[in-house]
Amino acid sequence: MATDSVLRAGELKEVLLKEIEAADLAALDTQEIGTVLEVKDGTARVYGLASAMAGEMLEFSASETGETVTGLALNLEEDNLGAVILGDYLQLKEGDEVRRTARVLEVPVGQALIGRVVDPLGNPIDGLGPIKTDAFRKLESQAPGIVVREPVKVPLQTGIKAIDSMIPIGRGQRELIIGDRGTGKTAIALDTIIHQKTENVVCVYIAIGQRESTVARVVEHLKETGAMEYSIVVVAGAADPAPMQFIAPYAGCAMAEYFMYEKHGDTLCVYDDLSKHAQAYRQLSLVLRRPPGREAYPGDVFYLHARLLERAAKLNEAHGGGSLTALPVIETQAGDVSAYIPTNVISITDGQIYLEGDLFYANVRPAINPGISVSRVGGNAQIKAMKRVAGRLRLDYAQYRELEAFAQFGSDLDKATQDQLARGQRIVEVLKQPQYVPMSVEKQITIIYAVTNGYLDDVPPRDVREWEKDFHEFMDAKHPEVFETIRRKKTLDDNAVKALQRALDEFRALK
Repeated sequence: MATDSVLRAGELKEVLLKEIEAADLAALDTQEIGTVLEVKDGTARVYGLASAMAGEMLEFSASETGETVTGLALNLEEDNLGAVILGDYLQLKEGDEVRRTARVLEVPVGQALIGRVVDPLGNPIDGLGPIKTDAFRKLESQAPGIVVREPVKVPLQTGIKAIDSMIPIGRGQRELIIGDRGTGKTAIALDTIIHQKTENVVCVYIAIGQRESTVARVVEHLKETGAMEYSIVVVAGAADPAPMQFIAPYAGCAMAEYFMYEKHGDTLCVYDDLSKHAQAYRQLSLVLRRPPGREAYPGDVFYLHARLLERAAKLNEAHGGGSLTALPVIETQAGDVSAYIPTNVISITDGQIYLEGDLFYANVRPAINPGISVSRVGGNAQIKAMKRVAGRLRLDYAQYRELEAFAQFGSDLDKATQDQLARGQRIVEVLKQPQYVPMSVEKQITIIYAVTNGYLDDVPPRDVREWEKDFHEFMDAKHPEVFETIRRKKTLDDNAVKALQRALDEFRALK
């Protein structure tokens, strides 16, 4: 029989409600804690984090070593989530604790990173000590909208004659460098970085899935040429886990965005290369049991690169006027540009520089094929002086390539055709350029003017390179005002043309 001291059911409910209302809920630790269900190949399945967001940072506590490993939530499923591990996943095992951080992944940014080699999380790997910076940017950020952008019309000079004349790149453009393995894709990107020495452009080189010996060689060349003084190198090597290769281009882009948005400066991002990036993402997606599509890539592989490359932009003056130019690199197999990843990236970018193996082995270097290569920005990204001489160059080069095929049949050719073939051979020689020797735009304009106007027609093709070198030395010594006029005015007006013609006639007389 119940006594008066025993609370009835209704009274018990009222007491509990009063206790809950009186409790300081803010002081309670309501942090969610999950449990690792399984770990494999750089990924983990986690149970118990129902409120986690896609792209959120997670903290894994390794019970055996006591260390904390960072993860990134990618798959949000009904009763568990799939995460990628940004560190040593071998420390983790089933049953380890996982905590939410309620933060998306951020990387350190700022002036302190310039001249440094870092991993995708911003940790230094060059042995030069810690990086001191208080600024951070989110790994993934919204691409600038159409209202804050302005048309691409300021040239980004690469210092490579074939590109600046026929496939010009503008600040804020996305220009793809595509070709087979070993055709000089990285060389073009490095020459472009080296040429920015006098252009006040911060460069970020992102190496994805490359051998560390190759990356060390690249860094050494950048140091030798003084380019590391305005560059950041982000490395996720072939030995690094797939999650690090997956986040590398986004991390490098975030580091460049700091200089575009906060410092209102011009930046250049080289993604070398996005083929390996897509392969790393495919590996993660298959391990996370996402449905495979064409060539076993997941369905969102287009979005993977679209959201990265759309962050390249030229901002209008109201928003600081900064720019981010993207040079993604894609490796083809046996020249097949119609494969899945190459066609995806071609459709996202504003043109492509196509490097051909046959040209490379024929000693035409850089091995650029101007027939397939295109810049969808065109003459808008050229100074007026270059635009004036480049139109004729492209036409002469295209006609030469067409006639070259017929000439191989060995039939008798008329004088006009022979002259055109001879002119084309000299154009090919002029467009050849050794690596790590970018050329200023005014020197490019003078030599292109000379070859397209017949000043080299009587020079044997094998002597063209030497003639060009001697000519530029002569111009530097005797007529530096021609270079200075082009550099200052950026046009080739009638007076400049006459001065250039006089200098060319004078040089030919010496020869």
